[in-house]
Amino acid sequence: MLNGNGNGDVLVLAVESSCDETAAAVVKNGREVLSNIISSQIALHTLYGGVVPEIASRKHIEKISQVIEEALLEASVTLDDIDVIGVTYGPGLVGALLVGVAEAKAIAYAANKPLVGVHHIEGHIAANFIEHRELEPPFFSLVVSGGHTHLVRVKDYGKFDIIGRTRDDAAGEAFDKVARAIGLGYPGGPKIDQAAKKGNPEAIIFPRAHMADSPYDFSFSGVKSAVLNYLNGCRMKGEEYCQADVAASFQRAVTDVLVENAMGAAEEFHVDKFALAGGVASNSALRAAMKTACEKRGIKLYYPSPVYCTDNAAMIGAAAYYEYRDGTRHGWDLNAVPNLKLGER
Repeated sequence: MLNGNGNGDVLVLAVESSCDETAAAVVKNGREVLSNIISSQIALHTLYGGVVPEIASRKHIEKISQVIEEALLEASVTLDDIDVIGVTYGPGLVGALLVGVAEAKAIAYAANKPLVGVHHIEGHIAANFIEHRELEPPFFSLVVSGGHTHLVRVKDYGKFDIIGRTRDDAAGEAFDKVARAIGLGYPGGPKIDQAAKKGNPEAIIFPRAHMADSPYDFSFSGVKSAVLNYLNGCRMKGEEYCQADVAASFQRAVTDVLVENAMGAAEEFHVDKFALAGGVASNSALRAAMKTACEKRGIKLYYPSPVYCTDNAAMIGAAAYYEYRDGTRHGWDLNAVPNLKLGER
């Protein structure tokens, strides 16, 4: 496939602003990251115990042009060298998404470049292509983030079947809420992971939810409520509880369900390659449990480095490349779709 300059390499300028990271990257041929700039808002939202959508949107407006300029500079390229503009257009916070989409459309229009909108979860899955160049579809992916918990069959680049999904809270959302309840603060995922290393994962037995009518679906609202009930019970009785033990026991309950469902699907569908994706994919307990389970079954496990697990534009650039290669183009009517389903165009 030739790019606009007549050679075989395709450079994607990618933009990501679906939540509280303002990010831009330049990615070559879907696998090589030339730059990956991330402006995080974590410190700002920590003051409020979670992401405040209006504040996130305003901060994206302040930072978006700056991170794009930095991405081009770090990659040692100009807009003239870029072949494709990729951007996350859903799912996510509508105001935050709109900032990235508007910026990407403006750049694509002004520079006369093709525009490719990318599904955020597709980006998370594509993050695995960056560091594992041998990884090719088909494979299975467990996507675990603050907003999503999906078990996905990746049939080809940009072609997905969702085998299982959460019925209520996403795993990352449950991590955040439990972390807040036990006094660890925001962001919950990394803080629970750290605290759990000092605790006993068998100290408290929290429930593991299984859906009888859909064995690969997830539910985490029950385990979250069980933790809250346990904490309230301790307070009512005037008893102390061990923060590390609660963190470890909760993390074990969530990890057990994630791994059990993933391995059940792997056995039914005869999977030999499995990829973790999403912010919670950087959780050390989940990685260790998945590695043990996959090794036992002869399954090759892939996962990105932590910088590619959390929201970033490099993963969007990787996904945009394969969408572009497949013929996907979006017009100037591309809009933010906060509830975009995986596989929709």
